[in-house]
Amino acid sequence: MERAKAVLPEGSRPREGRWRRMRPVRRFVRVLLALILIAAFAGFVGFLQFAETVAEMEAPRDPKADAIVVLTGGYQRIDRAIGLLKKGAGGRLLISGVNPTTSGNQIRKLTQSSSALFECCVDMGYEAVDTIGNANETARWISDHQFRRVLVVTNNYHMPRSLLELKVSDPQTDFIAYPVVNSDLRNGNWLHQPDVMKAMLSEYLKYCLARVRAFAGARTWSGLRGDMSGG
Repeated sequence: MERAKAVLPEGSRPREGRWRRMRPVRRFVRVLLALILIAAFAGFVGFLQFAETVAEMEAPRDPKADAIVVLTGGYQRIDRAIGLLKKGAGGRLLISGVNPTTSGNQIRKLTQSSSALFECCVDMGYEAVDTIGNANETARWISDHQFRRVLVVTNNYHMPRSLLELKVSDPQTDFIAYPVVNSDLRNGNWLHQPDVMKAMLSEYLKYCLARVRAFAGARTWSGLRGDMSGG
């Protein structure tokens, strides 16, 4: 007597086959979601560390350097840098990233500085169009004057990326941070200020990209007007 063959419900075998084919896809989706969650958590922790670093930045009380560079972005920075120059914190000042339509005389009047100070000790940098350009413009200026210690003046939230780009362009120079504080980040109130939060998040993302680029050694963009125009 022949053994009875097991009879499967109609359509069960195709469904089982589809399920087996879907297993790798489901596994991939789970792994992808886990990686996204890990990356999101790491990004959040990194942002908190970045914010804490920026919040704790303080300007040195009696800074001394060979020269000073200020990265444009507001006259408060330039005013502070010229004040440092007047006090003898550095022997020469570079204002990097100046708009081509802005003259040194205009900046001199806005900062209420003397013509003698600008003629002897202030250089205008018109080439830089972004932070990478600031770094390259500054590196060229440092090389021309053979400076070794340079005071860097920019906003506190902009300082980490500025120092990183400067070190990539000129590893030999000792850069000293002189942060200009526009918003007090220590009390945590900035978390409820949309404009400050947006600026911090934007700067953090740019800083992360700069870190990745520096680690990979990939810099194809100079950030200089002359290179943009092919000059």
